[in-house]
Amino acid sequence: MHLAYPTVLAALLFCTGLYGVLARRNAILVLMSVELMLNAVNLNLVAFDVWLRDALHSGQALTLFTIAIAAAEIGIGMAIVLAVYRNRGSSDVDRLRDTAETEAAETLPGDEDTHDAEDQATAPAGKAKKAEATA
Repeated sequence: MHLAYPTVLAALLFCTGLYGVLARRNAILVLMSVELMLNAVNLNLVAFDVWLRDALHSGQALTLFTIAIAAAEIGIGMAIVLAVYRNRGSSDVDRLRDTAETEAAETLPGDEDTHDAEDQATAPAGKAKKAEATA
């Protein structure tokens, strides 16, 4: 088997995934593009393992670890996307970034001082409740 065929295919898959990460605005499509990039890496690992004729098949073993990590990544990523969608009503990456920046800009510097004084006044009561709960 020629090494050029799987490496060219892996390069095309990786470039397609990279384009998807950079150009897409939907968080689910970004996660799918990351998975496409990981599959391109897996294809390269297996192709070079076959080409080098490794007795331990370390490329294939590393591919299994990469697949397991990709499965965990997609599970956690989808949970985060669903939580954000429930809270904000959108999974648009650019809109979420803009929302976070506007919320940070809306807090006024003078508001923080009043909250600090209130927190200091209620801190002993909070410690007492915590002590009662642990006793």
